[in-house]
Amino acid sequence: MSDSKQKSIDLATQEILKKAQAENIKTAWDRLESQEPQCGFGQLGLCCTVCDMGPCRIDPFGEGASVGVCGANADTIAARNLVRKVAVGASAHSDHGRDVAHTLSLLSEGHTHDYGISDIEKLKDLAQEFGIDINKTKEEITKALSKKLLEEFGRQEGELVFLKRAPKKRQAIWKKLNIAPRGIDREIVELLHTTTMGVDNDYKNLVNTGLRCALSDGWGGSMVATDLQDVILGAPVPIRGKVNLGVLKENYVNIVVHGHEPILSEMAVKASKDPELIKLAKGVGAEGINLAGICCTANEVLMRHGIPVAGNFLQQELAIITGAVEVMIVDVQCIMPALAEVATCFHTKLITTNPKARFPGVNHIEFKPENAYEVAKQIIKSGIENFTKRNKERVNIPKQEMDLVAGFTKEIIFQILGGKYRATYKPLNEAIISGRLRGLAGVVGCNNPKQTHDYFHTTLVKELIKNDVLVLQTGCSAIACAKHGLLIPEAAKEYAGRGLQEICEAVGIPPVLHLGSCVDNSRILTAASYIIKEGGLGEDLSDIPAAGCAPEWMSEKAITIGFYFVASGVYTVFGASPFATLGSKNLTDYLTKDLESIVGGRFEFCAEPMQMAKIMIEHIDKKRQALKLKPVMYQ
Repeated sequence: MSDSKQKSIDLATQEILKKAQAENIKTAWDRLESQEPQCGFGQLGLCCTVCDMGPCRIDPFGEGASVGVCGANADTIAARNLVRKVAVGASAHSDHGRDVAHTLSLLSEGHTHDYGISDIEKLKDLAQEFGIDINKTKEEITKALSKKLLEEFGRQEGELVFLKRAPKKRQAIWKKLNIAPRGIDREIVELLHTTTMGVDNDYKNLVNTGLRCALSDGWGGSMVATDLQDVILGAPVPIRGKVNLGVLKENYVNIVVHGHEPILSEMAVKASKDPELIKLAKGVGAEGINLAGICCTANEVLMRHGIPVAGNFLQQELAIITGAVEVMIVDVQCIMPALAEVATCFHTKLITTNPKARFPGVNHIEFKPENAYEVAKQIIKSGIENFTKRNKERVNIPKQEMDLVAGFTKEIIFQILGGKYRATYKPLNEAIISGRLRGLAGVVGCNNPKQTHDYFHTTLVKELIKNDVLVLQTGCSAIACAKHGLLIPEAAKEYAGRGLQEICEAVGIPPVLHLGSCVDNSRILTAASYIIKEGGLGEDLSDIPAAGCAPEWMSEKAITIGFYFVASGVYTVFGASPFATLGSKNLTDYLTKDLESIVGGRFEFCAEPMQMAKIMIEHIDKKRQALKLKPVMYQ
């Protein structure tokens, strides 16, 4: 993989990869190459380390062992390995939600003065959902709501409150199958329990328990994170920004925030504009302070403040290799351990801030909501002091940067389509019913060095919008398409089919809508529920002419997201490698065939972007036919 063009289609990435190679700095692509060939048993999901009688391996060719030492067969082992990943993914996003709920609790008790209630109307809407009297004071409402939301994590009986946001038919399906989650933590713990040695050996039952756990995240923990971040930090609105490594500035102190929890990065935004710190930066010879983001933290500060995005997951090392980053602040999730080694090749300070995510030998400055702004100022001050240590001869900032528009939410889509005072999804539904719009697609997920960086995302999305499919994006997938000019209104004229183009031009939106970070997939679920409520497109989420996909996934969180979308009735396609299923034909068939008749959604795997677009469009057309909708207007 020495050719940078085989590694990424992004020109900025190619440029910095050449720099890394010239300076003998290893990146994720080099480490992948050193791992080849990767373990075949692990890729098939047939290696079991659940107990110390193993590790056991099941021979996929039937010539060796057919069961493990305990007697577990390929179906059991593959299913256990898969749903353990679901539990881990759910724990990551839901724990993120718990931290935000805890911040709201501290705020309600007066223990943190750096945050406030930025969206009072959303606070009241949430309070009403939880049966709280909104005629009380703002402080009383906040305290009562934080208590109710934290109780959702420890709930033992009943059902999560946010499940009521789903169409009634979908709620009935969950109840009938006994997969309606009771409490967020309970479902994660119970799923892990079922996968221990000597508990659940039925692959179908293991998958069903995994579906319930995933729902506790998608309609629980992740929704808590999304909604409370809007309450505390402010609900996003459409905003312009810039993306790619070119947003780093040569004569500025460059501070990069990376991770997933915006409670800290919000304070970094505020501190970067502090007159005292700007004066300090100019005092060391810089023109000012430039804050940029990587991964989902980037999406959070982009949506609320227009802060530029330096790149997605596979560009985190490359940002440091430009030689222009003074400090990279990291919190949790998707942070490569290799960053510590890469940072030692330059003057860059890597600073960890979360007690859950420590790096050996890396400077740790613990962040707490109680002293948020002071910590952010301290970190940025250290970056300013580090500016003088930059080796200007080793700085190489690519020129590539692209405009984008982000900040779309279900509420904003309401207003764009129907106006502020007559907010409605009716124009969207009518566009689908009339055939002007073929349907919807959610394109989400990560990057994976096993694939050419950004190629799958951009190729797939271009084909979808060419066929009049409106695309909703989150996470690193949105960043990929933004870098290639798909998240600006002008993209509709260049890439979209005639029907989608007409809609985009009429309301002034891009053909690809950026809905936020990866926890914000919950925005897609609630938007879909509003579409059903509006009428004309069936009674359940499984009726909508829509499909979901994760083209370049790599994280366990992506598997969890896939599980809760399938459990919600959505046809969901994964690119890259299938997740630990191919070693069990029964499990693979259950996920890709049988589940559709049970929950209304199913998985599919596809290793080529144009083929993925084809099967997604075919599914959307099948749903249109089932609803007896008019033919697509512009074939």
